[in-house]
Amino acid sequence: MTGKKILVTGAGGFIGSHLAKKLFNEDNFVRAVDIKWDNYIDEKYFSEELTLDLRKYENCVLAVKDMDYVFNLAANMGGIAFITEVGADIMHDNTLINFYMAKACLAEKVRRLFFSSSACIYPTYKQTAAEVKPLKETDAYPANPDDFYGWEKLYAEKMLEAFSRDYGLDARIARFHNIYGPEGTYKGGREKSPAALCRKVSSATEDGEIEIWGDGEQTRSYCYIDDCLKGIIMLMESDYTEPLNIGSDRLVTINELADIIIKISGKNIAKKYNLNAPQGVRGRNADLTIAESLGWLPEVSLEEGIRNVYLWITSELEKVKQKKSNFDTSTAGNICVKP
Repeated sequence: MTGKKILVTGAGGFIGSHLAKKLFNEDNFVRAVDIKWDNYIDEKYFSEELTLDLRKYENCVLAVKDMDYVFNLAANMGGIAFITEVGADIMHDNTLINFYMAKACLAEKVRRLFFSSSACIYPTYKQTAAEVKPLKETDAYPANPDDFYGWEKLYAEKMLEAFSRDYGLDARIARFHNIYGPEGTYKGGREKSPAALCRKVSSATEDGEIEIWGDGEQTRSYCYIDDCLKGIIMLMESDYTEPLNIGSDRLVTINELADIIIKISGKNIAKKYNLNAPQGVRGRNADLTIAESLGWLPEVSLEEGIRNVYLWITSELEKVKQKKSNFDTSTAGNICVKP
């Protein structure tokens, strides 16, 4: 994909920042939009930066103006702890963003809109066992997502279907399954399991322990960011108009994921379990049959991808530690004790 005018919303977030960088490096004009900027990519990765609240229609019109393609990744979201606790704000914010972006794309005659949906749309009754069957796109109905975030994403999919039928909006929809990689959130409550576990292991002592949420036997599949980006662009350039799984079909337990990270660290770390912590569904995996028919499958192994994440988070933690050490040293002689 080259030579196009492209908008990436949510460009201050994890997937959005990586996508904007990739599209910019492929000689596109990239307009990057977000309400705040907290990604970790240092070098410039866009042609134009706008700080906008996309919950307002006039800002959406401003964002999409003169664009060929729009990649809408703006959302109020986070890991399992966040989406378990927060419901109303997620549904309010994301519904406004997605509706106004669709409406603005029509008004400004954008050629094609990409929407980032989620595997959270899949019904709980198909995810009650750890040895879960890979979820096909058609498994979304009858609907019963396990959280408000999932319901909001499913509603947005149907809304775009209606915009397509009634007004001819050309949209592409990807259902992301646990996308991970470096330069993303790894602390603060919005991080997802790979980053959280990498942070815990990196912070642990040589013979320490880490906390696992649940019994560790819940299962997930994880897709590395580089593979995800290739899948996004493949879908955007294709003629496929139905929702599509973008993920991995390699199912692992959280215990297995933790063991991979511990092995990379070289530490002798024990695991303890918090059975009262948020866990989400018991098992979730992606069926990639349709994606493969369109010419895409993930290529980066879990071990390779997790190693990249672990090394990056370890580096970030060391920077924080060094900064604190420098601060303590510089202020050590400035303490004044009153008589």
